Amino acid sequence: MLTKINKIIMFTGVKTLNQFINQRQEDFPFATGDLSSLLSDIGTAAKIVHREVNKAGLLNILGSADQTNVQGENVQKLDIYANKQLIAALKGGLECCAIASEENDDFVQINNLESSKPKYVVNFDPLDGSSNIDVNASIGTIFGIYRRISDVNGPGTREDCLQKGHNQVAAGYIIYGSSTMMVYTTGNGVNGFTLDPSIGEFCLSHSNITIPDNGKIYSINEGNYADFSEGVKQFLNYLQTDARQDIGNFSSRYIGTLVADFHRNLLKGGIFIYPNTKKAPKGKLRLLYENNPMAFIIEQAGGKATDGHGVDILDIQPTELHQRTPLFIGSKSLVILAEKFIKKYDS
Repeated sequence: MLTKINKIIMFTGVKTLNQFINQRQEDFPFATGDLSSLLSDIGTAAKIVHREVNKAGLLNILGSADQTNVQGENVQKLDIYANKQLIAALKGGLECCAIASEENDDFVQINNLESSKPKYVVNFDPLDGSSNIDVNASIGTIFGIYRRISDVNGPGTREDCLQKGHNQVAAGYIIYGSSTMMVYTTGNGVNGFTLDPSIGEFCLSHSNITIPDNGKIYSINEGNYADFSEGVKQFLNYLQTDARQDIGNFSSRYIGTLVADFHRNLLKGGIFIYPNTKKAPKGKLRLLYENNPMAFIIEQAGGKATDGHGVDILDIQPTELHQRTPLFIGSKSLVILAEKFIKKYDS
């Protein structure tokens, strides 16, 4: 018997996240259904976090938890909640042998007695943009999924988590904004799903997303201008002045949540920059939890992601769980142009 929700979906012709995942299983190099279940588990956790984000102002989960994470950053109460929900969802499934979170000092082994040979590893940032929580600005969740490289008959290892971004079999993010969206790729294009609260389902809303190659938006924290290298400064000066005659007028847009800035630029075209600075010589964003997943998505959408110095983000071999790198990501032509300025002025 069809449920009421299934009848609504059939009548409207809407395709849900789970339907889409199941139909696209043949895209996966190792299509056994495990990756489909894993993506569904993440979608379920996202719905729970969405619910709490929407009522955060009415509950005692706003503000700081009076804790710091391994990076020395203040931890928000909603950070802790989202982290627990994602870990619980991944532990509850049978597909994961290890997970690594931005909020945890070390990786977490998953010993599920019901699953003898879990095949996957998930690295994630449970709640990107924590500093925006208290002011009701957009925040998000970012994840990257890998096939394990350790023996399937043993426990997951740290090395399973420390893989190059090119090894990802899937990556995505959830943005909690005016609507909640999940955007992901399994290496065969990028698709976006918007949560319909009336039926509690993510529904396909943005199919085969590609980033415009000549966007007119740049996103960077210009409050750090004095700490930027000369190459970054010259690139920004160019976008604000001479670019008008060469490639058109640019607009500066910066929310301070990677997911939100990335999502806007993905749809409209542009470049997001978080360079290395005097205060953060290795960059600020985490390679495993932020840069690798976003780089996989942008490349699948026709864009580019580098460290600003000619190295593709997906080519970097991680050596630490909380390793940081600079990030230049967005429309391919703009990332290449930024690197030309850096090569010229920072040599």
